[in-house]
Amino acid sequence: MVSPKKQTQVRLEPDVLATGKDAAAARGLHFNRYVERLIIEDATGARAAGMAAAQRLIEEHDAFLDDLEQQLDAPYTQPQPGTAA
Repeated sequence: MVSPKKQTQVRLEPDVLATGKDAAAARGLHFNRYVERLIIEDATGARAAGMAAAQRLIEEHDAFLDDLEQQLDAPYTQPQPGTAA
């Protein structure tokens, strides 16, 4: 069976390619699928909509998120017993 997908060639700087491959691997995707998803998300506006939703969430819950961050960081910022100050 022949795949309906088309092949293309993209020239990337070595560090950009490495970063892309690392990002794909972190998501459990093959590099080609990762690039395909980025294009689809960008072209459909899904990526922008997700970023806008995330920004609204941050703005609406800023105080709560700041407080949560301080609580989570507190054990690491306070001197531990038996350590030099």
